[in-house]
Amino acid sequence: MIAKKGWLIIPVAALMVTVISCRQDDAVVANAVLGTKRTVELIGQNGQSIGHAELTQMSRGVHIRVEASNLVPGKHGFHIHETGGCEPPDFKSAGAHFNPMNKQHGFDNPNGPHAGDLPNLSVGTDGTVTAEMVARNVTLEEGRPNSLLRPGGTSLVIHASADDYKTDPAGNSGDRVACGKIE
Repeated sequence: MIAKKGWLIIPVAALMVTVISCRQDDAVVANAVLGTKRTVELIGQNGQSIGHAELTQMSRGVHIRVEASNLVPGKHGFHIHETGGCEPPDFKSAGAHFNPMNKQHGFDNPNGPHAGDLPNLSVGTDGTVTAEMVARNVTLEEGRPNSLLRPGGTSLVIHASADDYKTDPAGNSGDRVACGKIE
């Protein structure tokens, strides 16, 4: 009887391991299918590289990891803009915020947010920032209305001041001090 129980337990345990492994493999496969990645060089107002951002398609949005230096310490608005133009020194070529769903600006705005609204960046006293976030309203899947991969590209923009998360159209975040083309 004990041997019979032991024999039954082993296949059940093996089945459980297989089910768990399949779930993990499915997650890996899903992330591999959705795992589109892009590296974006960020340039400052003088046209020189100040860092980069890594964008990775996840199941619930685009994970963004940004590392930059030579910025003024403090909080800075950070947004995805509608075109891939990053012409210094003012970066106005990046256009307005990425807003394919025609919302108003800001996480705290009842009619928002734009798809391109992102959390503020906190730059340290040494002028550097490393931050991670997930942009849930965008994708790196081509052909979708909220895709960052479109003809002409889109861009990441760092602003001079903090975003207030409510004032349309840009959260009173001030001048554009850095930009990177997403293509």
